Amino acid sequence: MTTLPVHDLGHSMARPVVNAIDGHDLSMALRRGVDDFLAMPTHALFIGLIYPLVGIVLATAAFGTEVLPLVFPLAAGFALIGPFAAIGLYELSRRREKGLSTDWAYAFANLTRPAAGALAGLGLLLAVVFACWLVAAQGIYWALYGTSVPDSIFAFAQDVLTTPRGWALIVIGNLVGFAFSLVVLALSVVSVPMLVDRDVDMLTAIETSLAAFRRNPRTLTAWGFIVAGLLILGSLPLFVGLAVVMPILGHATWHLYRRVIPA
Repeated sequence: MTTLPVHDLGHSMARPVVNAIDGHDLSMALRRGVDDFLAMPTHALFIGLIYPLVGIVLATAAFGTEVLPLVFPLAAGFALIGPFAAIGLYELSRRREKGLSTDWAYAFANLTRPAAGALAGLGLLLAVVFACWLVAAQGIYWALYGTSVPDSIFAFAQDVLTTPRGWALIVIGNLVGFAFSLVVLALSVVSVPMLVDRDVDMLTAIETSLAAFRRNPRTLTAWGFIVAGLLILGSLPLFVGLAVVMPILGHATWHLYRRVIPA
């Protein structure tokens, strides 16, 4: 792991150092994420249960045939706001790292810090990206299916899996979704945990995250695929597995941030 100063940040703060990381750093982050989860299972589960519950509510709300085509985009796009939703997990990992109390009551202590406004602004930005993804997904459906409404979930699933336009919907939708995910990864992989860790403005945090992605494009893209794969596995049993997957990924992301931006 080598280091590189961030020279393109036009701010008065001490410019952070961006490390070059590799696959070893990814595996180390995951191992430490699991270790944090095992050390703080009650707290992590308490926060992690938010994700499957919200996922189930979103899927249920979208189960009417009029919005049936948005069920998958809603479930998949939920990961776009995951980095912001995991701020409590970052804080618990930060406190454990410093030997402080990890009681769940401290999970959102960062919301009272000077950087809370920047965190809120970044959360709003991710919400806008999420909304843009839903608009894009609906546009792809209209381009292939017109304004027709599926008769039922079974008829829609059969059409998607067995017809050329259904295969096109899968391929194009996943490619566009990948582009949105890549944008969010570059914007947030360092910025959100950095705002939990340091008193910086939102622009500085985003610029540092982009610098980290430019420094480690392949490794951080691989991290994105790891996150996507684990989220899919956690979502399969009606989102229940996310109660374990999301806390581990949240803690692991904190440790990945520490590998990229040293304390």
